Amino acid sequence: MVKRTVGLPTCSPKAPLAERPLLDMRLASELAGLFEVLASETRLRLLHALVLLGDPCMSDLAEAVGMKPQAVSNQLRRLVDLGILDTRRHGIHIHYRIVDHCVIRLMHHGLCLNEETQDHVRVHAS
Repeated sequence: MVKRTVGLPTCSPKAPLAERPLLDMRLASELAGLFEVLASETRLRLLHALVLLGDPCMSDLAEAVGMKPQAVSNQLRRLVDLGILDTRRHGIHIHYRIVDHCVIRLMHHGLCLNEETQDHVRVHAS
């Protein structure tokens, strides 16, 4: 059963980008590191599976993305270590969930941007 999110969840209130000071090198480096972790096809697929499945256990995630549980576990550990995911134990199973809804919005906006840029490429290639 696939659980779908209705609308996009809201992020905690933060100052709009246009109202923030220019990124200093430290913050730019931290942001680049975060994007580096997210710039993994496998981790992006796992995050999307988490959105679709809600609160899946390891075996559900492994099945959803067609990977071995140990490989999925290694990828999820990076996301847990960054605080993007949280875990809870239910019997012998560990369930995963996205902690910060900004991640869901970021993925949504990334997909929108990808669609827009692909449309742009197609129009200019014609």
